[in-house]
Amino acid sequence: MNEEIIKNLNERLDLAIGKGKQLIADENLQVRVEELKEKAETVVRSHPVKSIVVGLAVGFLIGKIFSSED
Repeated sequence: MNEEIIKNLNERLDLAIGKGKQLIADENLQVRVEELKEKAETVVRSHPVKSIVVGLAVGFLIGKIFSSED
């Protein structure tokens, strides 16, 4: 029984790794990531103060979410 479970998990992991490799190799994904990077740079250059304020606010919220208050 345990061997079947391990075999099934290994097969699923192999499929997931294969899909991940295909996703990374996908040229369209790389193009979309580059376009997103360029858009982000344009927005930050156009509105530097707003970008800093938004970054600080997001960082503060993430810090509050992940901080433990025991």
